Amino acid sequence: MKGQIYPCSLKDLTQLQTISSETFRDTFAAENDPADLNEYLLDAYALEKLERELHDPDSRFFFLYLKDQLAGYLKVNVGQAQTELADKDGLEIERIYIRKSFKRQGLGRQLLDFAFELAEKEKREQIWLGVWEENQNARRFYQAFGFEQVGAHDFYVGTDKQTDLIMMKKLF
Repeated sequence: MKGQIYPCSLKDLTQLQTISSETFRDTFAAENDPADLNEYLLDAYALEKLERELHDPDSRFFFLYLKDQLAGYLKVNVGQAQTELADKDGLEIERIYIRKSFKRQGLGRQLLDFAFELAEKEKREQIWLGVWEENQNARRFYQAFGFEQVGAHDFYVGTDKQTDLIMMKKLF
């Protein structure tokens, strides 16, 4: 089933915070210390931080609705908003988050396809993302779409140092 994708705006701030914390917790709680996870959630999804990101013209958020219910969202970055490469010809997928009750319905693929469309429309040469090295499902998902590992960086959940793999797909 196909969902509807809409750009997020400031009026969506509290919904964005809720879905961000919920989906991150659902995905990573089992593998992380609760105190570290809570510290990360309070920092990464603080209203002030999300508001700054919504104001940044180089960051964009898109909500995905299925049957009038918020099912997930996509965050993409270009220019200086990119978290790692800051590649003028690249588009970063910073987040594809799907609520637990909506997983396995092709919605992650729909958001990824939407990101590809954005990148192509903007004539980006590559699209890239970071994925936790322990998240085997996500790694296989991105590899199935032609992403290849090109590097790695440290990522902290609270005080726990983890490794994100940098994966890229050339578009042109």
